[in-house]
Parts: sequence; structure tokens; C-alpha cells
Amino acid sequence: MWKSEQQTADGRRQTAGNQFLRLPEVASSSRFVSCLLLSAVCLLTFGCRRDMHDQPKMKPYRSSPFFGDGLSWRPPVEGTVPRGFLKTDTEFFTGKKAGRTGANAAAVPTPTPAGPQPPGTTSIVVAGPQGAAAYPDDVEVFPIPVTREVVRRGKERYEIFCSACHGLTGNGDGMIVRRGFRRAASFNDDRLRQAPVGHFFDAITNGWGTMPTYAPQIPPQDRWAIVAYIRALQLSQQNQQAQAPAAQPSTTSSPSQSGGHQ
Repeated sequence: MWKSEQQTADGRRQTAGNQFLRLPEVASSSRFVSCLLLSAVCLLTFGCRRDMHDQPKMKPYRSSPFFGDGLSWRPPVEGTVPRGFLKTDTEFFTGKKAGRTGANAAAVPTPTPAGPQPPGTTSIVVAGPQGAAAYPDDVEVFPIPVTREVVRRGKERYEIFCSACHGLTGNGDGMIVRRGFRRAASFNDDRLRQAPVGHFFDAITNGWGTMPTYAPQIPPQDRWAIVAYIRALQLSQQNQQAQAPAAQPSTTSSPSQSGGHQ
């Protein structure tokens, strides 16, 4: 009987010891399960990502049932102006006087000839206002300071964009005119000598007659530089004509030319 009691006590001590030994095993197994669960969550999270080229978005010009007009690309709000492009200086960006519209100028008749006419021909000039009065909406004073650098810049731009038609001296005898194109206006005519500077700026911006608009190629600052150089050309050619001696009448008659450039 004593032996059986001793065995029973030994069995209880062994059972308690086994329980204390199992606690670290349970803790390690729980950490292992937690790591497995965390890994599974990470794999599921990164497995559901979207690449940038697969992101949900609207592409321009594609239809969309979301908006009433069926377009995906939304137009900007009316009156939206890009930053830095708010053209508040009317005279600088249009060559027109502030508060004036082009309707007044349209009602004023202007002379029909666009340039000097060939000798031996006659033309009928419509009577109308001359000089600045013919262009009442155009500014008469440069909106920028005219300096030597501005005139030099205008000379460069003029020779690139204008000399092909108007010639290097502004007489309207550029290279394409010599090759058969319609004669361009001469800046040395009295009509254009008296025209305000805003008229030249408006012609460069919006075109005039067969001349197309050069607004996409020439920014406003360069347009005013070209106008400044045109004024310099007019002054230089006028001084040369004043200094030239008067032509002597010829004693022999010569057949009249029909026009063009010889």
C-alpha cells in the first residue's frame, strides 16, 4: 500500500512537470501561426494591387455615360484663363485703343490701292479719311519703350517674316513679288507713313488682304519690335528720297512699261 501511494505521488509530480514543459511549446506554436496569418494577409494585399496603366480613368475623346453630353473630357469653366495669360493690356495685345471696338473702323472707307501702282496706269482712289483718321481704333503711340535693342530685334524678325513680300527696304518688292506674286504694300507710301502704329500691329496679328495672320509665329513683343523697325525704315527711305536729286526729263521718248520689275 505504501508503494502504491508513492507511485501515485510520483505520477502526479510527473504530470505537473509535463504541463510546465508544454507551455513554451504552445507559445512557439502560436507565434508560428501568427506569422503564417500575417504572411497570408501580406500576400493577399499585394496581390490585389493595380498597375498605373490599368488604373480606372477617363481618356480624352472617349464616350462616357456618366455625363449628360456623353463626353469624358470636360471643357474648362467658361472664362477660364491659363495662369500668366490674362491679357488685360488691350493696347499691347491688340494694338487697339482701350474701350474701342473694330466696328467703328469698319464703317470708315479706306483707299483701295494696296501699294504703288505701275507707271502708265491710272487708278481711282476713293475719297476718305487719311492718316490716323482712317484707323480711329488703332493706337498711335507704342505701348512699349522703343530702344536700340527693340529695333535690332525688329530688324531680325522683319527679315525673317516680312522681307519676302515687302522687301528689305519696305517698298513691297520682295523676292516672291519678283517671282510673280501680287505686289505687297509699300511702307513708303504716304498712306502707310501716316498710318498709326496700331494698324501695322493689327495687320500682323489678324492679316490684311492676301497677307495671312502671323500671330502663331510672332509673339506680341516681337510684333511691336517689327513695327518699330518699320517706322525706322520709313524714316530712312524718306530721308533718302529727300536727299536724292530731282530726275532730269529725258529728251527721247521711251515706250511705257506695263508694270512689274525689270
